[in-house]
Amino acid sequence: MNQELRRKLDHITNTLWAGGVTNPVTYIEQISYLIFLKLLDEEESERERLARMGGNGHGNQRSLFPDQAERYRWSKWRFKSGPELRDFVRDEVFPYMASLAKDEPQVAEYFRDAVLEIVDPNVLKQVVDELDGFEFKKLGPDVKGDIFEYLLTHLGSSALNGQFRTPHQIRAFMVAMVDPDLGDSVYDPACGTAGFLIDVVDYLLAKYSDSVTEVPIYGENWLEKRNESVAQAKQAIPNLQTYRKGAGEKIPDWQVLEASIFGTDVSRQMMRISVMNLVLHGIRHARLKRANALSEMGGLSEDDLARQYNVILANPPFAGQLPKDSIRSDLPTTSKKSELLFLALMMQHLAPGGRCAVVVPEGLLFGSTGAHVELRRKLVEGFELRTVVSLPAGVFKPYAGVKTAVLVFSKPKSEASKRHDKVWFYEVRNDGYDPDRISGGGRVETPELNNIPDLLAQWAKYKASGFKQPPGAEANALLPAGSVEPTCWWTTRERLAEADYNLGAGQWKPRIAEPVSEEDPRELIEEVLSDYRSVVAGLEKLLKEVAE
Repeated sequence: MNQELRRKLDHITNTLWAGGVTNPVTYIEQISYLIFLKLLDEEESERERLARMGGNGHGNQRSLFPDQAERYRWSKWRFKSGPELRDFVRDEVFPYMASLAKDEPQVAEYFRDAVLEIVDPNVLKQVVDELDGFEFKKLGPDVKGDIFEYLLTHLGSSALNGQFRTPHQIRAFMVAMVDPDLGDSVYDPACGTAGFLIDVVDYLLAKYSDSVTEVPIYGENWLEKRNESVAQAKQAIPNLQTYRKGAGEKIPDWQVLEASIFGTDVSRQMMRISVMNLVLHGIRHARLKRANALSEMGGLSEDDLARQYNVILANPPFAGQLPKDSIRSDLPTTSKKSELLFLALMMQHLAPGGRCAVVVPEGLLFGSTGAHVELRRKLVEGFELRTVVSLPAGVFKPYAGVKTAVLVFSKPKSEASKRHDKVWFYEVRNDGYDPDRISGGGRVETPELNNIPDLLAQWAKYKASGFKQPPGAEANALLPAGSVEPTCWWTTRERLAEADYNLGAGQWKPRIAEPVSEEDPRELIEEVLSDYRSVVAGLEKLLKEVAE
């Protein structure tokens, strides 16, 4: 995304901020409404063009704005101004969009209960005029996606009701470790802004591309500021973390990709933002739903409750408890704690052969309650727990300081499947950002300090062995004096069982032996005796002085 697009987006957000729309979640939602209306108008123009040319496909689809409804098109009302513009968009355009349940159910759901919160007509006019300069149909999915991702950076310093974005460097390695493929159903039960789902789409596009580019986790703008290519940056910073981007031209059926993306979230605001995020990344028909995935009364259908997924990725909310009567009865835990319930949910919905990567609070790994121990037992004994990745304490600063880890596990293809006996631990001490310094609402970049590229390299070796030979030393091993502090180690299911399935990485970390002194022990003994004699002589002298 070029500087001109960034300038326009900054102008839009600054205008909204000055106009009283100051909550980042709210103004991103408001922008998403207007972007959606602009996109629908462009789609309508494309249908008309194809119809005039006698083309098929979109040209034969029913118009979104037939007859008198044409006045609701962006191109018909964008010239309005003042209260007339605000009132028309608020009182007529939004209700019309919400009425399209039969012909365009996704559009109708998007605008259901939508409220225009830009109350100043002059602010609305400025935003409409700025967005009117965007020709989305001429922008590729990567640029359109970058537009919305850039807007979402405003959430970096915002946490609304515990909702915030999982840092890109964490999402990227989690997606790489579960390695989704085209045709895999992918699910995030607490999808927020759809960050994991977008990363899966990007991962698949790169996987099915002839030409792939590498992008630093800090974004292309970071390279521009350094005036370097990614190759030059990696030469200067060998452990620079990057991800791959491609056009996905080798994907044989785009509908297969769209139909494989699933997500739920309890917040309607977040659901709208995630829908728009996916739309601008080229995924118009993802299967997203506003619902509480943990609750019997959360809005899930029978099909939703029964569906299993090939890949599950999530960073669910940790805080809070659900009333016992509201919790789904099919989950493999009796706990009311949300972190245990979400892990149980993912175990329940993972298909045979499926893979899951989930962020959990560290307390889940070693909590001593019966519910904690029993759920960990089911995870270790009933699934293939591949890896426990310990994350730095500051990874979610500035809006959360809880210590976390990532669990990566899969479900055996059958009850008779032979499961591996070892569990691998990796300790990420640095993730490419300073754990303590905050600037501009986010952590300061430290690209030279990042263990994640090594994590992925070690994971690749582990995977190549068929998950039989985890890298590193055995748990609690005593390493020779002078050894480098280990970053990874492994233990067995048998030892985990003996320790109440304690999955805390520190519990199993190898120790380094103290260095053996090279001094002659006789010399050390003589030094101690000499010191002792000096002390005795001093005491005897003191005793004589006191006696006199």
